[in-house]
Amino acid sequence: MNLETPSQENLKILLDEIADHLSIVNRTIMDAKDYDLNKYTELKSLYDLIKQKGHLSTLETQAFIEELRNTRK
Repeated sequence: MNLETPSQENLKILLDEIADHLSIVNRTIMDAKDYDLNKYTELKSLYDLIKQKGHLSTLETQAFIEELRNTRK
């Protein structure tokens, strides 16, 4: 799996894994069609940071969700 290349399929994978890690219950906010593929690099950076960080505090989780909100269409 190469997530370096922006594509709708990779965007969906990123968002699914971010949602899993953040324990997002309402998955409708993580629908790939609601995100701009032009912002793939930003989402990939968030994904990489979450993977690297591991456990997130409540404040960090809220900050990540806010960033996701900013990247939606």
